[in-house]
Amino acid sequence: MFSHTQETDSRFKALAKALSLCLSKENISPVMPGAQFQAAVSVVLRSAEGLDLLLIKRAHFDRDPWSGHMALPGGHRDPKDMDLKHTAIRETMEETALDLGQDAQHLGQLKALEPNSVRLPKLTITPFVFGVGRHAQASVASPEIDQVFWVSLDELRGRDSESYVEIPMPDGHEQEFPCYLVEDEPVWGLTYRIISQLLEVHT
Repeated sequence: MFSHTQETDSRFKALAKALSLCLSKENISPVMPGAQFQAAVSVVLRSAEGLDLLLIKRAHFDRDPWSGHMALPGGHRDPKDMDLKHTAIRETMEETALDLGQDAQHLGQLKALEPNSVRLPKLTITPFVFGVGRHAQASVASPEIDQVFWVSLDELRGRDSESYVEIPMPDGHEQEFPCYLVEDEPVWGLTYRIISQLLEVHT
């Protein structure tokens, strides 16, 4: 299951086992009932002192409901994609030039999520977890992306990274949401929920 690169990092094996147990206990389905569209994101962990997570900051586009947000690499399923895991791999390559099909190990998946807001498209987002070697690099490879970040899971667990962000609502009021702070950028919403899932599994 593991290539020589990941074979030396026992944390990837432990995480794969934990994800498998989670999958069997919760009977995780790749598609949620009632979803009109399917999407997938990559939870990429780089072998480092504390395991680094790959995050992106989306560029500003008027038609993008997640414009300017911190996110995980990923996107909508293309009809040519064999499955949602292929969607995650393809989108990660297009956005960050990181080839998960060649340079990574698929460790498992997390529970699929839907946006909580009625303002957002009704879709299922499935997170797939991958492990990469310590020398793996990601870069801005698409006009849809502004920046890429590697952030330590230990840092995300730290109390200083947890905060709240106020988001403007259609009625003109602001609503407070929990978030992680990564280089002063709030990571909230779906991405916050996915990372929280990951941190629960990776104890």
